Amino acid sequence: MARSSSSSSTSSMFILLAVFLNLFHRSEGETCAPSSCGHIRDIHYPLRLSTDPEHCGDERHTLFCENNNATVLYLYSWKFNVRSINYTASTIRVSDVGVREGDCSSFPISSLSEELVEKGDPYDLGILTETMVLVSCPVPLNSSHMFDTSPFLTRGKFSYLVSKYGTSLSDLKDQCSIENSVMVPLGSDYKSYEEVHQGFVSGFDISWDTSRYSGAPPSVYMCELHGWFALGDDDDSCRKVDHRNVGGIIIEIWKTLKGSYLDIIYMIGLLLATKAAIGAPFMIALLIYTWGRRHLSAYDKVEDFLKNHNNLMPIRYSYAEIKKMTGGFKETLGKGGFGAVYKGKLRSGHFAAVKMLLNSKGNGEDFISEVATIERIHHVNVVQLIGFCVEGCKRALVYEFMPNGSLDKYLLSQEGLTSTMTWEEMFRISVGVARGIQYLHQGCNMQILHFDIKPHNILLDENFTPKVSDFGLAKLYSKANNSIATMTAARGTIGYMAPELFYKNIGRVSHKADVYGFGMLLLDMAGKRNKLNISTEDSSQYFPQWVYNQVSDGRNAEIGGTTEEDNKIAKKMVIVGLWCIEMNPCNRPSMNKVVDMLNDDLDSLQLPPRAVPEPIDVFVNDDTNTSFDYATDSSSLISKFKQQVSGST
Repeated sequence: MARSSSSSSTSSMFILLAVFLNLFHRSEGETCAPSSCGHIRDIHYPLRLSTDPEHCGDERHTLFCENNNATVLYLYSWKFNVRSINYTASTIRVSDVGVREGDCSSFPISSLSEELVEKGDPYDLGILTETMVLVSCPVPLNSSHMFDTSPFLTRGKFSYLVSKYGTSLSDLKDQCSIENSVMVPLGSDYKSYEEVHQGFVSGFDISWDTSRYSGAPPSVYMCELHGWFALGDDDDSCRKVDHRNVGGIIIEIWKTLKGSYLDIIYMIGLLLATKAAIGAPFMIALLIYTWGRRHLSAYDKVEDFLKNHNNLMPIRYSYAEIKKMTGGFKETLGKGGFGAVYKGKLRSGHFAAVKMLLNSKGNGEDFISEVATIERIHHVNVVQLIGFCVEGCKRALVYEFMPNGSLDKYLLSQEGLTSTMTWEEMFRISVGVARGIQYLHQGCNMQILHFDIKPHNILLDENFTPKVSDFGLAKLYSKANNSIATMTAARGTIGYMAPELFYKNIGRVSHKADVYGFGMLLLDMAGKRNKLNISTEDSSQYFPQWVYNQVSDGRNAEIGGTTEEDNKIAKKMVIVGLWCIEMNPCNRPSMNKVVDMLNDDLDSLQLPPRAVPEPIDVFVNDDTNTSFDYATDSSSLISKFKQQVSGST
C-alpha cells in the first residue's frame, strides 16, 4: 500500500511539473518570440538582441545586429563576430572582427586573457580557451612553442606567437617586446601560424553560465558541449543523450546500475520522490521569495543611497522621461561593454548625452560609484552630470553633450583621416586634462582616483575644451590616508593601467596610478603628430625607449612638427610623459607637479634617469606564477605607434 501511495505521489509530481513547464514555455513563447540576425537563428533567453522587447532575455547578454546580417557581441569594449550559439552547453562561439579568413596578415585587434575575468562578469573566457602572446624580437628565436609570424605581420624585425603556458616569457631575449595577448580554442595541436590563424577565424567559446563548470574537469565540459550527459568525471562516462530529455538521463543511469544496488536505489528514489512531492510547493515558494528579495535588495541599496544624498544637484528622471528625451533611443553616439550612449534633448532645448548602463553590477556598485563621485565635482575640465535615472533594473546617467566627441578619434592614424588640430591646441588640451585630474586629486573634500585615464574618456566641447569623463571605476578616499587604495582586482584599459594595479611588489596603489595613465596619454598625443622614419634596426623598439633616445640625442626634428616651436611643445610633452610612466610610483610626480612642469620653460626640464625599466618577473595572481615583462605590456599603444611608423614611410 505504501509503495502504491508513493508511486502515485511521484506520478502526480511529474504530471504537475510537466504541466507547469509546458505553461511556462508556452507563455514565454507567446511574449518573447525568438530573434534572428544573419545566419544566427533562434536567439532566445538568456540571450537577446538589442532590438528585442525590454522584458525579453537578460540585459547582460545583449547581442547586436549590424546591417541585418551580422550578429556581434561587445566584450570588455572590444567587438566580436558571433559564429554560433550552443544553448545546450551555454556557450557562444565568437571571433575577433579584425581577423579575415584566408588573410594571415589580419590579426585580432582585441587584447584578451583569462586574467580579465572577474567574479560577477557575464561571461567566462577560460573554459575552452588558451592564451597566446605576440612578441617582437630583434633577433630570430627557435622554439617548438613559437610560431613565426614575420612573413605575415610587419610588427618588428622578427615576430612570433608564443603559447602562454608552453614557454616562460623570461626565456625570451631581453629586447623582445610583448605586442598583444590573444585567445585561441583549447586543445588544438597547432603546427604553424597558418593553423593558429585558422583558429582565430573559427573563434573560441565563452560561457554565459559562469558557475556551471566551476571546478569541473574538462572532460565533463567537453561531454556536455556536444549535447551529451556526463555520469562521472572520466571520459568513459560520457553518454550520447540529449540532457534536456529527463527520461533519457534516467534510462542511462538505470542501465549503468548493476546487481542488488538496483533495488536499493529504487527504494531510495521512491522515498525521496515522495518527500519531494510534499515539500516541492514550499520549496518553490521559498525560491521565489529568495529571488525577489535578492533583486529588491539591489534596488534598495541604490534607493537608500539616493535618499541619504537627497541634496544632490543632478536631476532624477523617470525612464519615460529618458525615453522621450532620446526620441526612443534613436541616435546612438557610441557603444561598449558598459552599454550604449544616446543623444538626447533636454526640455531647455540643450542637447545631452544619455548613458544607458547595460552591464552594471547586480548590487549597483558601478552606478553608485559614478553618481557619488561626479556629484561632488564642479570643474571646467570635468564633464558635468545633469541627471540620472533609477527605475527597477534600468539605470541611466545624463551628461552634458560634447559635440566634438572624444579625444581618441583625433589620435587615430588611419589612411585618409586628417586633423586640423595644431600642436598648440594639442598642448592646450593636455594642460586642461592635467588640471582636471589635479582637481580630482586635490580640489574636493575627498580625493577622487579615476583609474581609467585614456583618450576615449577625454571629451571635447564645442571649443575643444577637454573634460575628463567616465567615473565607473573611480574610487573615493580620504586625503588623510594619502590615498592608499585597496583594490580587489585590476580594472581599466590595457596600455594605460599603472603596473602596481597588476603587481603588488612594485608599489602601493595610489593617485600615482592616474599619473601613469596621463603619461601614456601624453605620449599618445605626441605620437599623433609624428611622421617617423625609424630605421630597420630600431623598428622593434618600445616607443617610450625610442622617443627617449631621440630626445636625449638631440634629434628633435623627428619628435615634433615642422617648426621649432612645434618641436619644443612636443619635446616638453614627451619629457613630462616619460616622468609620469616611471615604473616605481614614488618616482612619478604628483599632478600638481605635472601641471607645473607643463607650464615651465623647456630648458628647466630634465629627462628621467631612464625611459624603460628592466624586465622583471612578477606574480600575475596568487595562484599562477607567470613571468611577464611589464615594460612592454602597453600593447595597444606600441602597435599604434608602429602602425604610424609603417604608414608614414
